[in-house]
Amino acid sequence: MKKKLISEFLGTYFLVFAGTGAVVINELTNSLTHVGIAITFGLVVMALIYTFGHISGAHFNPAVTIGFYINGDISIKDGIYYIISQFLAAIAASATLCYLFGNVASLGATLPRETWSQSFVLEFILTFFLMLVIFGSAVHGKAVKSFAGIAIGATVGLEAMFGGPISGASMNPARSLGPAVVSGTLEHLWVYLVATTLGAVIATILYKTLHD
Repeated sequence: MKKKLISEFLGTYFLVFAGTGAVVINELTNSLTHVGIAITFGLVVMALIYTFGHISGAHFNPAVTIGFYINGDISIKDGIYYIISQFLAAIAASATLCYLFGNVASLGATLPRETWSQSFVLEFILTFFLMLVIFGSAVHGKAVKSFAGIAIGATVGLEAMFGGPISGASMNPARSLGPAVVSGTLEHLWVYLVATTLGAVIATILYKTLHD
């Protein structure tokens, strides 16, 4: 279990460090653009799945861990440990970015462009389909699991590409919590904790219904 928790910590740390770091770097240099940020998120997720997937399952996302618990792939005890590790890693990554660059762009915190309800629905949909891709490419018995990292990373990049300008395309409670806590941008954090988790839960229930 120790190795799994270390893997989840390192994976979530680098996901938040690289992904939200791209937001910070773009704010400072205008060199990446929104497209570059989305590609960064997709590539880092893909790389981390291939690096840690065989150790911890490469969750790096509390919503995904909850989905795996509902699906019977992880115990509630281990799931709680995973989620604690993920949240701590996200906070540590945001603290590192704050130390390096200061509180730039709220450290990549996810914020609604317009109404919170619009972002809530969008985050629900994005996480719902991400969870389905995870189950279909990495969990299902007939999945070609060697390509799971590509499928999941591409999905994250794709969803960040079109959802990012509206809601921030979090799809991950830890990814939102770290920057929000360290930068002090807490006003809409609940949207990204609740909508993403709900999306993963509903996707899991649908997956179980389709494959039972």
